[in-house]
Amino acid sequence: PELNENIAMMDIDAIKANLNIDIGNTELCAKVLDYCDIFNRTVKRAKQPGFTKAAWAPFAELVDVATFQRVGHQCEVMNWSEYTDFVSQFAAALEWEGNFRRVQERGNVVYLELTERCTIGGHVDVSNTMTVYKFNDHGKLRHLDVYLQQKPAQV
Repeated sequence: PELNENIAMMDIDAIKANLNIDIGNTELCAKVLDYCDIFNRTVKRAKQPGFTKAAWAPFAELVDVATFQRVGHQCEVMNWSEYTDFVSQFAAALEWEGNFRRVQERGNVVYLELTERCTIGGHVDVSNTMTVYKFNDHGKLRHLDVYLQQKPAQV
C-alpha cells in the first residue's frame, strides 16, 4: 500500500491520517508535514504588513538551529540565519502552493516529493521537487537537501 498521492498538500491532516509504519512512515514524516504546514502558513503571512524574519520562529521548534544546513537546487549552502533570510525574501515576493506526491522515511531521513507552483507577477513556475530532511538523534531537523525538476523553458 502507498499513501494517496491525490491529497492536496495543504490538507496536512488527511496526509497524516494515511501515514502507516508498514510502508515506512512514522513520526518524522509527521514532523516534515508539520514543517510544510508552517511553511505554507508563513508564506501567506509574509504579504501582510509588519512581517519579519521572526515569523519563522515556529520552525525553530523543529530544527537544530545551531547545526542546521540547507543545500539548495543550485548547490548553495545556507545556515539557519541565512535560510530564514532567504525564505523571508522568497515569501514576500511570490505565492507558493505545494501538492503532495509521496513521503517516505528511512532511519533519521525523510524523503518528500511535491509538485510546487510559484507565482510571481502572473508567471507560474511548476516544479517537481524532492526534499531530503535529515534529523539528529533528538528528532530535530539538522540538514535539508532540495532537488527539483523543471521544464527547460523555466530553468
